[in-house]
Amino acid sequence: MNTPGTVGPANPGKGSPPPEPDSRTDRLWRRVLWLLPTGLYVIGSSAGGRRNMMTANLLVQLSTEPRVVGVSVERAALTHELVSASGAFSVSILDREDRAIVRKFVKPVSEWTGGTEEPGAELKGFPVNAKVTGAPILDRAVAYLDCRVVGTMEFASHIFFAGEVVEAGFQGSGSEESAVLRMEDTRMKYGG
Repeated sequence: MNTPGTVGPANPGKGSPPPEPDSRTDRLWRRVLWLLPTGLYVIGSSAGGRRNMMTANLLVQLSTEPRVVGVSVERAALTHELVSASGAFSVSILDREDRAIVRKFVKPVSEWTGGTEEPGAELKGFPVNAKVTGAPILDRAVAYLDCRVVGTMEFASHIFFAGEVVEAGFQGSGSEESAVLRMEDTRMKYGG
């Protein structure tokens, strides 16, 4: 029996696999998942002389000791390839007013100038820097995380990378009082 407001079996039976959602159920589930409060970030990666930054919202803190965060990245994304090769990623946390920046990183970066270890390095026209892992971090970020991969979990469409934070900090005028970018600040529905 279905409970009011649900689509699909409410209790398909213990041990039964979950039902495959039909198109109506899939639309409902997506609308419900879009209600989850979530941030919007730019994930940096670098391997073999290639660098990329990608808009993502699938990020969560997993542990406080050690400090570990997890990011879910689509298997087809260049970021997946680079994080897998390097074992590292960065997270640029943006000011709410910088919402237009994330749209620049929804497609792979095809060109950059300089290396992230050099002054004047840029990706998509935005200055970047690097910390411990070499993954690019946006200079405009109010804060950043620099992470080494300590575990992965595979799903059909995505790989979940767990990264131990090896460095973190505020940049520019960033502080813990900064109003940071969230999915609801944009008309975007998904990043990852």
